[in-house]
Amino acid sequence: MAARIEDYGLIGDLQTAALVGRDGSIDWLCLPYFDSPACFAALLGDPDHGSWQVAPAAGGTCTSRRYRGDSLVLETDWETPDGHVRVIDLMPPRGEAPDLVRIVEGVSGRVPMVCDLRLRFDYGTVAPWVTRAEQWVSAVAGPDAVTLATPVDVTVDGGTGGGGEGHPAGALRARFEVAAGDRVPFVLTHHPSYRQTPEPADAEHALAATEEYWAAWAAGTRYGGSWRDAVRRSLVTLKALTFAPTGGIAAAATTSLPEEIGGARNWDYRFCWLRDAAFTLVALLGTGHVDEARAWREWLLRAVAGDPADLQIMYGLDGRRRIPESTLDWLPGYERSAPVRVGNGAADQLQLDVWGEVLVCLDVARTAGLAVEDDAWRLQVALLDFLEGHWQDLDNGLWEVRGPRRAFVHSRVMAWAGVDRSVRAVERLGLDGPLDRWRALRDEIRTDVLTHGYDAERNTFTQFYGSDGLDASLLLVPRVGFLPWDDPRVVGTVDAVQRELSENGLLLRYHTHADDRVDGLPGREGTFLVCSFWLAHALHGIGRHDEAVDLFERLLELRNDLGLLSEEYDVAAGRQLGNTPQAFSHVGLVNTARVLSGGAVTDAFARGEEEP
Repeated sequence: MAARIEDYGLIGDLQTAALVGRDGSIDWLCLPYFDSPACFAALLGDPDHGSWQVAPAAGGTCTSRRYRGDSLVLETDWETPDGHVRVIDLMPPRGEAPDLVRIVEGVSGRVPMVCDLRLRFDYGTVAPWVTRAEQWVSAVAGPDAVTLATPVDVTVDGGTGGGGEGHPAGALRARFEVAAGDRVPFVLTHHPSYRQTPEPADAEHALAATEEYWAAWAAGTRYGGSWRDAVRRSLVTLKALTFAPTGGIAAAATTSLPEEIGGARNWDYRFCWLRDAAFTLVALLGTGHVDEARAWREWLLRAVAGDPADLQIMYGLDGRRRIPESTLDWLPGYERSAPVRVGNGAADQLQLDVWGEVLVCLDVARTAGLAVEDDAWRLQVALLDFLEGHWQDLDNGLWEVRGPRRAFVHSRVMAWAGVDRSVRAVERLGLDGPLDRWRALRDEIRTDVLTHGYDAERNTFTQFYGSDGLDASLLLVPRVGFLPWDDPRVVGTVDAVQRELSENGLLLRYHTHADDRVDGLPGREGTFLVCSFWLAHALHGIGRHDEAVDLFERLLELRNDLGLLSEEYDVAAGRQLGNTPQAFSHVGLVNTARVLSGGAVTDAFARGEEEP
């Protein structure tokens, strides 16, 4: 069984990432990219589905672990009866090929160690053919090949072909000891099997280069508010989820970690969601990372180029549109939470809020001083033309419900926001557009939402028109400027959402059982972490600052020992749920910290105005 979600640390090279457990086992890694098939998939099965453990032979979980400064260099320590040993894990910024480096360092005594490497390509289904060269062990399966370079003797165990120059591998094993001062490297390098084998990285040089890279990157962070360490670690995590070749940001590094243990709410998050764009942009721009924000904006423009009617809610890391969903029935799933899914069928849904969110995103970029480009404005006008004719359509909503389409309030409010930002761009910058028509459209949408999306008897907006249920996304109504923070309808909505969607003080997205199971799925889910950050922001907005700070600091306590957050939290079991690390959760942390710190915060959804 895989470890708890919060027991994993993250390392990565800005094109893929690995999860390292407290027991020294890497249980998840996709090569060569975030969304490639996994070669270590024990996270969703068992070690024979692919894993790599480097740890004391006596076993057990580590004594302590930490990142080196503001980096993704992970140090894991064991203090054993035989001595103290440290494993240093990293993936250097990619050069010719992806490298995974593990350095075993003896601190004191003499500790027996084990290396147990089980390569299983294509999500645990394909054992590679193993051969030995003078400098390394090579493993090949179809299009994939890896080399393992290490000075210790490696044996092939559990193969079915027996002896000879090559045979299928069950596991590659090494047994060795480290004394104080020893440093034993392991370097795993991936390359296409039809290309020449690249030279493996030098472990010590890779370590130095990786530390230098992250130190230089972190030096560009500009944040002087409270909770500095938490904010900086979340920014490093967001950077780690960035796909460097394109500037896209993966929603998470994993697929199919469940929203309910044993349930079927298991989704693939290794793609880029448009709705995250504005939140992410403000987190990056507000902390000094303009280059990343510009790259994200450019990814967005490339991804959504084309017919506005064909806009999708998500795209591949390279901007591709087709990400069909399928199940991997040979994997039992994390703690028997099946099915395991790859791809995401929600890409084909109609979610009208994304048109508004893209328009908001482009406005954020302009407000922050990123260059106004003619192509970007023409695209914005085309998107608005589509929205003008379709804002009243029923859709699947931002939570990607798989039940009937509805008139979701958040979708209509975001349509209003998109029109509002376009009106303001014409007014503020003199850009070309039918100003009177857009003003009339903005007023029409606003009147429609206030008439049909607000329940006067309960003094709250509702999840969709005629709904009995609520939705945490209603907390964004004042953040887009739809109503001011002190409007009684906003205060009533914040109170209602906090009262009705709270589980032990944290927020659900919505009640899955409401309105005849609005999302069309069985089971339930945990509390949603970004929604809880939204609540802290909203409490601050309506003047309850101390309560907001208390909630925010409680949310910080839900991070694991390395500062990482997944998507959800099970308050009854006291554990993280969902894919990890979740970009949306870390964006929520950064943006809420900036608001609560009381600085001059330009929120992505605040129409270029400072938060209260």
